[in-house]
Amino acid sequence: MPRNPGTTRFNPIPLLAAGMAAVLLAACQREAAPDHPAAPEPPQAPVVADAPAAEPDAVPALADVIEHDPRYVVGISYPPGVAADPGLARALHEYAEAARGELMQAVAGLDAAPTAPYELSLGFRELVRNAGVVAVAADGSLYTGGAHGQPLVARFVWLPGQQRMLTAQDLFADPAGWKAVSGYVQEQLGAAAHTRAADGDLEPGDRERLLAGALKMIAEGTGADPANFTEFEPLPAADGRIGGLRFVFPPYQVGPYADGVQTVDVPAAVLRPYLADDVDGLFGG
Repeated sequence: MPRNPGTTRFNPIPLLAAGMAAVLLAACQREAAPDHPAAPEPPQAPVVADAPAAEPDAVPALADVIEHDPRYVVGISYPPGVAADPGLARALHEYAEAARGELMQAVAGLDAAPTAPYELSLGFRELVRNAGVVAVAADGSLYTGGAHGQPLVARFVWLPGQQRMLTAQDLFADPAGWKAVSGYVQEQLGAAAHTRAADGDLEPGDRERLLAGALKMIAEGTGADPANFTEFEPLPAADGRIGGLRFVFPPYQVGPYADGVQTVDVPAAVLRPYLADDVDGLFGG
C-alpha cells in the first residue's frame, strides 16, 4: 500500500450482524501465532478473469453480501446512496469483486475444508459528501491462512463536478509538494514512534533498537513519491471545502502489523503552494 497532533489508530468497521458472527467464529478457530517479522507484499487483489464484461456506463447493484460455507466466509457492506455517483459506484464494486476473486482463487486451491474458514470481511463507509467531493473508505481483511488476514485499506475520493477520481498523482503540479508532505508526515509519525518507545517497559538498548527500526520503516514508507501516499481522505473545512488531507498507511508500510493502520492529517496550508490548478479551488485555507 502510503495523531499525535496528527496520528490515530484505525477502528474496525462493523459489518452486518450475521456476517460478523460467522467471521468471529472463524477467527476463534485460528491458532494464535506471533507476527512474522518480515513485511509481506501489500495485497494485490486480481481481477476476476471469468467475470462477464459489463457495459461501460452500467451502474452495478451494490447489495450487501453475506455468504459462507465450510470453506469460506464473505461479508461485504456498502454505504447507502452511493449509486448516485455511477463512476464511484463502479470503483467500489470493482475493488470488492477483485478482493472476492482473490479469496475464491484461494478457496479453489483447497483440497479440503480448512481448519479455520478463509474469509473476506470488507466494509465501505461514506466519509464526506458535498457538491465538490464525495469520499468513501474501504477497510477490512482477507484471510487465506496463516496467523492473520491481509489488511484491506483503500480510500476513494470522487469529484462530482469533474466526474473523476482524485488520485495522488493528480494532487500536485509541482513535485516539490511530495517533499513537503513527506517531511510533514515523517515528523508526525516519528514523534508518535518516540512516544511509543518511551512508554514501553524496555531496557535502554532494546528501546533504542525498537525506535531505530520504527524510524527506518517510516523513512522507507513515506519517501517523497506519490506511490507512498495513494490512500487519503479529505478533511472538510468550515466553508465546506477541503481543509486538509488525512493520509492513511496500512500495516507494514510505516510500522509492524501490531501497530495497525496509522494516519497523519496534513493541513491545507502545507498543500496549497503545490496543488494542481484543477484541484486548487477545492481546498480552503
